[in-house]
Amino acid sequence: MPVTARRILVLGGTAEARELADALAAEPGVVVTTSLAGRTRDPRLPAGDVRTGGFGGVEGLAAALGQVDLLLDATHPFAARMTDHAAIAAAATGVPLVVLRRPGWTEGPGDHWIRVPTTRAAAVAVVGYRHVFLAIGRQGVGEFLGTSVAVVRSIEAPDVLPPGAELVLARGPFALDDERALLRRHEVDVVVAKDSGGATEAKLTAARELGVPVVLVDRPALPPGVRVVDDVAGALQVCRDRA
Repeated sequence: MPVTARRILVLGGTAEARELADALAAEPGVVVTTSLAGRTRDPRLPAGDVRTGGFGGVEGLAAALGQVDLLLDATHPFAARMTDHAAIAAAATGVPLVVLRRPGWTEGPGDHWIRVPTTRAAAVAVVGYRHVFLAIGRQGVGEFLGTSVAVVRSIEAPDVLPPGAELVLARGPFALDDERALLRRHEVDVVVAKDSGGATEAKLTAARELGVPVVLVDRPALPPGVRVVDDVAGALQVCRDRA
């Protein structure tokens, strides 16, 4: 069944957003534009049109929706401000909004997870540990300046780095063998991660195997009333159902 929504704006920055845009761009008669925040240098670009940079708040996004039939928010699960703005702008303009959010991770046998609501709470939770592995990306690293961080991993360098921490610049997903080796090499005794879900769970598996606890930052709540799908197939089905 062909996609019936003709002009689609994808709020991107994730692997799912790229996959979704690639699929939509292949549909006859569909014009898909992906909006990227512009925080990452040399991002992997999807098919279709791409715009970079913010909209100028809710009013700017609402203005952009004047040329859109459907808004798909496929941003990172922790991009709460963008998702809030999308919900407000969509409600104000009457443009349908669908949020694509991959499921979060689920604790299993052998896992020792400490769930916290924020990175600041995570920094409090790791006080007393000697070799912290920060796997939260570049944002929020400054909360850990008073803790014993052994290694920070992110795609791009954070603005500040805890004293004595090694910076590893890399883009996931990572192989399980490499995650085991990193934890052993740095004698990691606690991992700090965000509950992003997806294909970067190898660090959690390595932590479980090595008996290392994980402080996991819960993802922000979604705006009330928004329609949510958990994969690209679900988002495509919504596009196909739009009259």
